Amino acid sequence: MKSDERTQLPHWLNRDTLEQHSVDMRQFMDFRQSTLSNGSRIIEVYNSSGLSFTILPDRGLDIWTAHYKGLPLTWISQGSPHPPDFGQSWLQQFNGGLLTTCGLTHVGPPETDSKTGEHRDIHGKYSRLRAENLAVQGGWNTDNYQLELTGTVSEARLFDEQLRLVRTYRLSLGKPTIHISDTITNLGDTPTPLMLLYHINIGFPLVTEGARLHIAHEAVHPRDDAARAGFDTWENYATATPGFAEQVFYHHATTGEDNQAMAALLQDDFGLALQWDTTNLPYFIQWKNTRQGIYVNGIEPGNCIPEGQNSARENKRLMMLKPGKTLSFSCQLQIIAGKEAVDQQKADISKLRSTGTAVVGCKLNDYALLYK
Repeated sequence: MKSDERTQLPHWLNRDTLEQHSVDMRQFMDFRQSTLSNGSRIIEVYNSSGLSFTILPDRGLDIWTAHYKGLPLTWISQGSPHPPDFGQSWLQQFNGGLLTTCGLTHVGPPETDSKTGEHRDIHGKYSRLRAENLAVQGGWNTDNYQLELTGTVSEARLFDEQLRLVRTYRLSLGKPTIHISDTITNLGDTPTPLMLLYHINIGFPLVTEGARLHIAHEAVHPRDDAARAGFDTWENYATATPGFAEQVFYHHATTGEDNQAMAALLQDDFGLALQWDTTNLPYFIQWKNTRQGIYVNGIEPGNCIPEGQNSARENKRLMMLKPGKTLSFSCQLQIIAGKEAVDQQKADISKLRSTGTAVVGCKLNDYALLYK
């Protein structure tokens, strides 16, 4: 059973009742655009579900603040949201926020290309690109009202990559779920490196001491010696600690016949669940960062790991998108509220972990050999 099928809607959230009492569905759900004093466009999103969040069209249509019934779900940086500025480093421009997309041609630390000498900043250019062609549409599907926001983001430069991403956010009335789908097309005439990672950032108090990551997987590998030191407690989150050194773990997820993988960061009676299509997103990265003041942790599906183009090419993990070809990616985030829902989410993940099969295309043997 998919987690969103368990969501119980309030009795008044049905088509007959709403149409008797209102002539405009924006009363119950909307994408509402405005502009901040610093010139940044924002889109405030609300739903009759308790879930609200803010999209940043000038930062790749990523998600900044997010709340459930007033409870913050994510960490944000000082002064954010920052207008895009390629004169600053990626770390200076990091907004925090629920979703920061990494890519589209580089995910990982800063590097100099081993072939061309090109310098690439951490996690690529995408999160500083502006969206265009924004459009909202909605309508009833029997008794389910759905609303969609679509926009286009281009990563391109003369004589080099010509990538176009079309992103769609979809909401269902009364359900605390965010569906995200992207299509990426290579409009150029040469194969282009494609590295994409959904950096989903979770903050206090959604993640706090005692929270735990549940994931359907067959293996987990520490990225380096810092992660190796915390390997025995990879699934548990601790209190805020001054000077905490980040720990990163690579998971080889399991999936069902529908190619859907599942993970959830849960407390006893509250949490956030992630489901993603592994067809083109075979990797899952866990970023643990319980550092005092910068208490932000990541759950991150991707078509790569954050190693950069050089290492990905060397280890045969680099995806190349051929000219004229399009790939599709999708994931969904859902609030899990109440002990019964949390227990059911744990059971669903446990079942997939025991009955699912290892995701095809997840190549982590080099890490398995390094940290046996």
